[in-house]
Amino acid sequence: MSRADQAVQEFLDTEETKLHSLKAFLQIPSVSADPEMKSRVVEAAEFLKSYFEELGMDKVEIFPTGLHPIVFAEKHASIPGAKTLLFYGHYDVQPTDPLGDWVTPPFEPSIRGEHLFARGSSDMKGQIMATIFALESVLKSGELPLNVKFILEGEEEVGSPSLEGFIQTHTDLLKCDMILNPDVGMINKDTPTVVNGLRGLSYFEVRIDGPKVDLHSGIFGGNVANPANVLASIIAQLHNPDGSVAIPGFYDRVRPLTEEDRKMIASNPTTDEEFLEVTGSPMLYGEQGYTMLERHGARPTLDVNGLYSGFIGEGAKTIIPAYAKAKISCRLVPDQEHAEIYELAEKYIRSIVPPTVRVSFIKHSGGPAYLADDAPGLPNLIEAYKATWNNDVVLKREGGSIPVATVMQKELGVKSILSGFGLPDDAIHSPNEHLHLPTWKKGIQAYIRFITSFGA
Repeated sequence: MSRADQAVQEFLDTEETKLHSLKAFLQIPSVSADPEMKSRVVEAAEFLKSYFEELGMDKVEIFPTGLHPIVFAEKHASIPGAKTLLFYGHYDVQPTDPLGDWVTPPFEPSIRGEHLFARGSSDMKGQIMATIFALESVLKSGELPLNVKFILEGEEEVGSPSLEGFIQTHTDLLKCDMILNPDVGMINKDTPTVVNGLRGLSYFEVRIDGPKVDLHSGIFGGNVANPANVLASIIAQLHNPDGSVAIPGFYDRVRPLTEEDRKMIASNPTTDEEFLEVTGSPMLYGEQGYTMLERHGARPTLDVNGLYSGFIGEGAKTIIPAYAKAKISCRLVPDQEHAEIYELAEKYIRSIVPPTVRVSFIKHSGGPAYLADDAPGLPNLIEAYKATWNNDVVLKREGGSIPVATVMQKELGVKSILSGFGLPDDAIHSPNEHLHLPTWKKGIQAYIRFITSFGA
């Protein structure tokens, strides 16, 4: 029996115990955005620390930050001069609202069919524990062929305000040859997937102010500009009829897609119909001249993420609201600069705001796009996936953003492998989030093969 097969068998013999540990982790409501849950976030960090200590890690430490702690753990290889693999993850989770839409309580893990339902099951406590369980099975079945480190943060769901500074001041601690970030997912349960591209992000808020207080719409309507109407007009002017973004200069730095780019993107077997089934939308929408898959990860976008103005409760209240505001995100592609996109957006919006209202902006966050089809260790992971799934690996450009990947490349000089086992219909960030257990268990076996592949 090969070294990898021995470790895989160890996992198969203990998978029920490991599933019990995952459930215990999921019971901790580590909602980083909720100040009342701060102690529970710490509790989740302590859970990880205890688990690492039970595994016999050589170093385990919780580092306090200005908000939520960072957990670090390290295990040395049994041979000198071995490579070092760094795992990244986050143990904080999204809020659970709307709570009434959950079939079972979000922090009471429940198995229904092949799925484990709980907040954080897919994003990303399940992914974190997959990496830890893989290491555990390797350790219990023989020698460790490479050095392994973990950096697990508790602030990802609130923008990771402490992470970049921590990495900058702990580069020696985090020094490595490879990085695996499992905070992404698969195309479907039968197709192992590696994300080789991420879009960047520019996120800001626009506020339109009119009267000093809400006004009676019958007495003042028709003579005072309504901030909600003005904001709606502004939003309507952010896109052209062909679905492209109307901000001047928005596309100036965008790389044209080559034929090779388009062929690689088209290798993704996801169909328009499958995409629509996941979303529940009646039909596709987007920039003309590009396929759904090209728009998904290789073209920039602008979207309104939230709107607020006036009376939004039940019943009627006839007012002209004093203000209206919108939260807006731009997903960016390679060569676009998030700071420049924000400046272009602010300049354009200011140019179309009428003098009957006042406008203000809040810049929330930003990060660059990312390409990593040459990340160290990627060939080993691809072979581990093929051996586990008996299927070819698909390279995918993801539509979302993972700023930590670019931060680590900048500060540690290493590109990250981005690959996890979440599925498109896992309902992450939504009620009834769930994890497909057969896929998760295969993922652990793939990670075992990945870790042991360096012993040859």
